[in-house]
Amino acid sequence: MNKEDLFKKLRANTREQYDMPDMHIDAIQYPDTFMQFVEMTEKVGGKVVEVKKDADFDAIIKKQYPEAKTFASNLPYIHIAQKNPDTVAEAKDLDGTDVGIVEGKIGVAENGCIWIPQTMKEKAVCFISEYLVIILDKKNIVNNMHEAYKRIEFDPKYQFGTFISGPSKTADIEQALVMGAQAARGVTVIIVD
Repeated sequence: MNKEDLFKKLRANTREQYDMPDMHIDAIQYPDTFMQFVEMTEKVGGKVVEVKKDADFDAIIKKQYPEAKTFASNLPYIHIAQKNPDTVAEAKDLDGTDVGIVEGKIGVAENGCIWIPQTMKEKAVCFISEYLVIILDKKNIVNNMHEAYKRIEFDPKYQFGTFISGPSKTADIEQALVMGAQAARGVTVIIVD
C-alpha cells in the first residue's frame, strides 16, 4: 500500500474533524532577563564572566583556564587558538583540545541554555573540548525557549545548530555524578555588553 492509498483510507474513515487549537502561549517572562540567565547558567554548573566589547578575550580566557595548553577556535578575534575547526583535516584532529571557544547567538534566561549554530567545518569542537567558552552578546538574551526558537537562524553552509546549557553531566552509571561524560567538563559564558 502506498502513501496516497493510506491517506485515502484514513480520510474515508474519519468521522469528525477538529480545528487546530490556539497555539498562543503566554510563556514565562522575567523582570531582569539578564540576571535570570546568569542565575540559571550558574545553577546548571556554568560560569559567567561579563566583559566590554573591546575586552582582550585571549587574556580573559587564559585567566579562566591558566593550566590549558591547547585552544581551538575559528573566531577571528581569538589569537591563542592553535587549532582551527575550519582547517583541521577531520574532527579527530581536535582531540586533545583543552579549551574550545565558540560564539553563541541566543541565550535563554528560562534554562541557561545558549543556541550555537554551526559556523565551523568541524562542530566537534563544541563537544570534544575539555572546557568550552561561549561568547554571547548580552543583547541576545531572551526570556524563554519560545522567544529563542523565533530567532534561530542557521548558517546556510551547514544548516546545523545546538543548544548547550552548562557542562556535560550524567548520573546514569551507578548513580554517581560524572562531569564531562559526553562533552565539556566545564562551560564559561563570556557575556559581552
